[in-house]
Parts: sequence; structure tokens; C-alpha cells
Amino acid sequence: MAQLTVRNVTAQVVDALRRRAAANRRSAEAEHRAILRDALLAEGAAFADRARKLRSHLRSSVDSVDTIRADRDRDGSG
Repeated sequence: MAQLTVRNVTAQVVDALRRRAAANRRSAEAEHRAILRDALLAEGAAFADRARKLRSHLRSSVDSVDTIRADRDRDGSG
């Protein structure tokens, strides 16, 4: 199995890694492996599901056409 060395990591990132590892009851090294595995080997469907969830959170119930029209009417440029 290959080894990786990560240099120039800020203390903030290292602390976050340690906290996340502790929360998942893993060593920092095991957590680092899990993060890399999840980020790099995630299946397309899993990514699509995450993207779909993110898009649903970002959707707005505001109709931009109405908002733009109201701005134009207020400014007298429409």
C-alpha cells in the first residue's frame, strides 16, 4: 500500500481532522484515509444525490421575473 505525506497543512485543518476523527472514533490517519476515499472514490450516483440535495436547499420560492420587474418599475427604467 502506498504512503502519502501532506505538508503545509494549517493547524486549523489539523485540529478539524482530529475533532472529526474523534467524533467518528477513528485515528486521525484513519479519518484522513476515509476522507480521501469518500472524496475520490464516491460513486456517480452518490455524487448526484448530494448535488440534488444541495440544489433543493438552494432553490428559492421567489420568482426573479417579478423581482426584476418591480426593480425596473421602481427605478423607472422599465
